[in-house]
Amino acid sequence: MPLPDSRVAATRQTGHLAPASTVALVGVHGYGARHLVNLARLEDAGQTRLVAVADPTPPEPGSVGAAVEVHSDLASLAGSGATPDVVVIATPIQSHAPLARTAFTLGSDVYLEKPPVASMAQFEELLAEAATAGVAVQTGFQSLGSLALDRIDELLASGEIGTVRGISAEGRWVRTRGYFKRSRWAGKRTLDGVDVVDGVATNPLAHAVATALRVAGARTREDILSVETDLFRAHDIESDDTSSLRIRTSAGLTVMCALTLCAATQERPSVTVEGTTGRIVFYYTEDELAITTTDGDERVEHFGRTDLLENLLRHRATGETLLSPLEASGAFMTVMEAIRTADAPRAIPDGYVTWEGDGDDAHPVVRDVETLIQRAQKAQALFSEILPDWAGSAPSGSLLVNGTNVADYRDGASIAPTLAPRPYLHPVRTLNGTVVTDHLPLDHVWHLGVGVAIQDVNGVNCWGGRTYRREAGRYIWREDHGRIHASSQEFTGASLQENLVWSGPDGTALLDETRRWEGAPVNDTTWLLSLSFTLAARDARVDLGSPGSNGRAGGGYGGFFWRLPAAAEPEIRTEDAAGEAGVHGSTSPWLSFSAQFSGSEATLVFLAAPEAPDPWFVRSEGYPGVGLSLAWETPLTVAPGTPVTRTVRVLVADGRLDVAQITSLTGAIVDLP
Repeated sequence: MPLPDSRVAATRQTGHLAPASTVALVGVHGYGARHLVNLARLEDAGQTRLVAVADPTPPEPGSVGAAVEVHSDLASLAGSGATPDVVVIATPIQSHAPLARTAFTLGSDVYLEKPPVASMAQFEELLAEAATAGVAVQTGFQSLGSLALDRIDELLASGEIGTVRGISAEGRWVRTRGYFKRSRWAGKRTLDGVDVVDGVATNPLAHAVATALRVAGARTREDILSVETDLFRAHDIESDDTSSLRIRTSAGLTVMCALTLCAATQERPSVTVEGTTGRIVFYYTEDELAITTTDGDERVEHFGRTDLLENLLRHRATGETLLSPLEASGAFMTVMEAIRTADAPRAIPDGYVTWEGDGDDAHPVVRDVETLIQRAQKAQALFSEILPDWAGSAPSGSLLVNGTNVADYRDGASIAPTLAPRPYLHPVRTLNGTVVTDHLPLDHVWHLGVGVAIQDVNGVNCWGGRTYRREAGRYIWREDHGRIHASSQEFTGASLQENLVWSGPDGTALLDETRRWEGAPVNDTTWLLSLSFTLAARDARVDLGSPGSNGRAGGGYGGFFWRLPAAAEPEIRTEDAAGEAGVHGSTSPWLSFSAQFSGSEATLVFLAAPEAPDPWFVRSEGYPGVGLSLAWETPLTVAPGTPVTRTVRVLVADGRLDVAQITSLTGAIVDLP
């Protein structure tokens, strides 16, 4: 029989056969049972010899050999005089640190299951103690043994998918009530005053987080710039089971993790790398890569995996580099510490959760969680930023009409840079409460409720997403995104006055804007939203352009834009035309959009700006949206001392309005502000 590779390597280096390493396993049930199977495999290959196990509950009969010592705990094993070469620890999270310390006193190298410890303080203490003891510690993030990771490094270095725009981890798993009843520590943040931190991102789907960090090149604590946590739960537990994390690395990358244990069905988790010309999806449980390039070509590649315990054994025998050393868990522990110190997870409202199954087999399903996770990944947005109705993100302010909150104002500061951060209104509601805006939608995540955005401001993209380039004849990702932020604001309840600065990627100011929002009642079912904005150049002219002015026929959007939510049975009309094709590009004095939004009917009547005959930009087939275009086919110049002003009014009504009703309403609002 040929020798295992590790023993061949040791033989070549030392001139004699490396003896099998002696191993003690702490924790033989739960995941420890898998270690027993793996240890038997390694023992058959001559690489290990299991000499002892420790667990308060004895192992199943026949699961270990007759010569293996059985102890109730590691202290008893240590007291017996045993000195195993390696101690494998597969026990509850809160026990990892003290057990590892005991193993260090034996001079043993340690394989420590994930997560390595429960707090950053424990992590730093354990690192120092391992160094003092002169022992190696491998953390059990098995996915880090995948050979696909080296392939990802190669693909990124070669530029096959262009420049990395972001990295995300997705996990949609199912866990039952019984899962959280299997032990006292399951689903706990603390137990008997001791940190546990058993949440979706720190235990069941910890591999997703750790793998995404590895792909991002973040391994140590210093590699992490910031961690934002957004923790929720549907189960009746202390910890989170549905959460999003936004991690920014010191290298300037954003790692977005969107995870749940409350999916309708369990799906294979993945890590995605989004590039400017392609995408890599790593299904880490299967060591599979799905690679898509800009021309639409797709291919799938499969890889093997290095067993992390074998890697530790080879490290002992030949000095082979550890694939998941304790010190390389610093980035993960930074994330875990942020979760540990965050506020307790918020309960997802009952109306958004359904339970399937009975008794301990029942499991919760969060409504549309699959779509929510995808939106979080694409927009690099937290759940609470996407769904404020159940996640509870507070707006920066609100517009009131007769005491009714009809629109929330968002400053857009947390919007991803590639989406052109800017202020906007969302959600906007009818008087009866029907939401008639969307933001961060999956089809165009840079669409943000109601606001002002322009794709070409002297070559800077203040719209978000890809930029249309005449020379390319298509949309491409460029590092050209600007932002719009407020320098001053004044809320009065029924109005918002703000001064804004439009700036480029380097922070250079491009435009100054004065913007005013107002809400006013019209009748019992209708209110009027008024928006007035003035764009002013500073010392030099600024050209405002669009895909239309840059060569894309019919793509002249830019200026005022209203993104609607999913619309059923939409009806679009102007004074003399109907349907998307009939009204798109027209200059009618008003345009109406009627539809069912989440089962309730509503109508929006957009009134053209009196300052200029800007064409209507209208979509209903691909997505629902309405805008007034400043640069339909030719750029619009803003010269110093000659600002550009537009005033847009929108009637927001419950129900469907016919032409006669619209004509009556538009005539009635002449004297309204």
